[in-house]
Amino acid sequence: MTFLFYLFLFLFLLLCILLSATILIQEAKSLGLGASFGGDSGDSLFGTSTAEVLKRFTAYLGAIFLIGCLCLSLWGASIGRGRVVESAPPVESVE
Repeated sequence: MTFLFYLFLFLFLLLCILLSATILIQEAKSLGLGASFGGDSGDSLFGTSTAEVLKRFTAYLGAIFLIGCLCLSLWGASIGRGRVVESAPPVESVE
């Protein structure tokens, strides 16, 4: 069960990297990261409707990110509750 948790955690980290890259690729009002690669506002790497496609893709990735956060949070809490903690031996009182 912990293998699946760590596998899901690894996939979540890949999702975070992909979401960050997608956000950085998008063209901002000041041209953002796209201007640093030498492209002007008229050029488009993925075609003419790049802005709409990237916005929709970013929204999907964001939704998957939020669902993944919730699942990892609940799953991690249930793993933490499943562990049995040994109690300390009783303390004897000195009279």
